[in-house]
Amino acid sequence: MSRTHEITELLQAWSRGDSHAFEKLIVLVDHELRKIAHSYMVKERASHTLQTTALINEALIRLMEGGRINWHSRKQFYALAARRMRQILIEHARAQLASKRGARAEHVEVDEAISLPKETSEELIMLDAALTKLAKIDERKAMIVEYRYFAGFTIEDLADIFNVGRSTIEREWRLARSWLKREMT
Repeated sequence: MSRTHEITELLQAWSRGDSHAFEKLIVLVDHELRKIAHSYMVKERASHTLQTTALINEALIRLMEGGRINWHSRKQFYALAARRMRQILIEHARAQLASKRGARAEHVEVDEAISLPKETSEELIMLDAALTKLAKIDERKAMIVEYRYFAGFTIEDLADIFNVGRSTIEREWRLARSWLKREMT
């Protein structure tokens, strides 16, 4: 059995409640999750206190705490894990901005600590708002940006995920970037 099929089968077993499948799955997907998390973290400043492993763990916890998901493929899993990672970084950026505005301090666990510069936090929140708006207009373009920019998926990966040609993904990627640039300026 190929690794791709094994991952898909473990995902499906996990969604049926098999906790042993999840343990086996983590071993198989760890490398790819690290690549995705690293692609997020490389865009953050060097002294960022949230580490790649902590970002992965938080994303996995959120996947486990969420409702059961009917997994269709490993790409769906990676895409959803990438989305959870982005949400974690957005939440931290919002908390960072709130604390800079004099909001009352809240208790934060050490492993959840983050130190984003104000400009990075604001840009991340602006990008999130623009992506949310784009998703209401064209969900696929928003997902392409999210998966390409934040999760580091290639054009070929996205063509596989969306079951379209490479040229379609390239065109939608260009259009989405132009739309976001206009929206954010």
